[in-house]
Amino acid sequence: MTRILALLIGLTVLVGCARPDPMAVDEPMLDLGDFELGYNVVVAPKMQKGPISREATKEEWIDALTSAIDARLGRYDGGALYHLGISVEGYMLAPRGLPLVYTPKSALILLVTVWDDAEGRKLNDKPHQMIVFEDTEASSFLVGSGNSRDREEQLNGLAFNAAKMLEEWLAEQRAEYGWFTDDPVFNPPEKKPQTAAK
Repeated sequence: MTRILALLIGLTVLVGCARPDPMAVDEPMLDLGDFELGYNVVVAPKMQKGPISREATKEEWIDALTSAIDARLGRYDGGALYHLGISVEGYMLAPRGLPLVYTPKSALILLVTVWDDAEGRKLNDKPHQMIVFEDTEASSFLVGSGNSRDREEQLNGLAFNAAKMLEEWLAEQRAEYGWFTDDPVFNPPEKKPQTAAK
């Protein structure tokens, strides 16, 4: 039993080592209407580090997120410019743990605001909060990414996932509120619970 467990752990580590470029984007493009990426501004003035996290500088997060967002959203050429303002609020880069016992996960917290260049105003007055987690591949789940990945791999992996989550959220806003069209619904109100008719 011990040999089998050791073999499984060894295989998951090898699988984790055979990952492609973390910034490569090969997924199909989503329906983002006339979206074309204008300014991609990432800041981190109030960034907080998790209590047991590995270290990462503001500059590292800004560079990684800017590159990942450019790579993913720079694919769209809808003809109307939209600007992104992204604030890094907090992060956790998992340290080494004990396989199958203590496997801390990495996470990233962002606030996102979208600007319509032609209208000169925000699409969302209230920044949208994104909580991004590392992927759930076998090596991270069983061994913990602190054991299977170095600090840079964790940081770039979270940046990649953040860009993908942002793309999906933009597509959801387009489908629900008509963003990235000539007549979008600006600043959609928060949904309120329905009350029973009297």
